[in-house]
Amino acid sequence: MAQTGPLRRGTLGPKAKALCVFVHGRSQSPEEMESHVLARLDAPGVAFHLPRAERGAWYDAKAVDPLVPECRAQLAASLTQLGAEIAAFRAEYPGLPLLLAGFSQGACLSLEYAFSGAPAPEALAALTGCRVGTPGCARDDALPRGLPVYLTGGDADPWIPVHAFAEAAQALGMRGTRLRADLFPGRAHEVAGAEIAMLGSLLADLVAGRPPALAAPR
Repeated sequence: MAQTGPLRRGTLGPKAKALCVFVHGRSQSPEEMESHVLARLDAPGVAFHLPRAERGAWYDAKAVDPLVPECRAQLAASLTQLGAEIAAFRAEYPGLPLLLAGFSQGACLSLEYAFSGAPAPEALAALTGCRVGTPGCARDDALPRGLPVYLTGGDADPWIPVHAFAEAAQALGMRGTRLRADLFPGRAHEVAGAEIAMLGSLLADLVAGRPPALAAPR
C-alpha cells in the first residue's frame, strides 16, 4: 500500500533544538530520502519533516525547461504545499531554527521557495539544484540577503546541467547570500559523502545556536 502524507523523524518533541524540512526529488519519496540521506546523518537534537508530493513529482517539466502556464500552476501549488508544511512545523516548535533542504527536484523547489519571498529558513541546502525555468522566464527574485546557502551539482549530472547550476549560483550571489557552491566532478545523481558532511555541519551549528559556518571539508 502506497504511503501518504509527510514523514517525521529525528528528535521529536521537547528535546528538539533545530528543525529540518527535507524535500524529495522527482519519482522519489520521503522514505528514500530517509534511507539515502537521513540514515547517513549524525544529527542529534534535530526534528525532521519530509513532505510528500501527491503525484510523486512537484511539477512535470524538467527544471531547465521554459516555464509554461501548466508548469507555473504546478509549481505554485507545490510551493503552497511546502509553505503550509513549513509554517505548521514551525508552529509546533516555535523559536527553533530551520534548515530547508532538498535533493534534485526537491532542491529546485526549495530554491524557488526561498526566491519567492516566503518566510525564510535560517539556512538552505540545495543538493543538485537550480532555478526552475530559463533565464528569460519571469521568476521571483525576493531572496533575503545574508541567507546561508549550500548549493551543489555534478559535472556529469543528467538532470541539472552545469550551466543551470552556475546560473543558480550567480543568482544567489547577486542577491547577497552567504553562498557556498560545490561542483563535484564525475559524481552520479546522488548525495555524496561531502554533502552529507555539510548537512551535518549546518544542523550542528543550528542546534548549538550558531550561525551556519558552511565550513565542512569538500
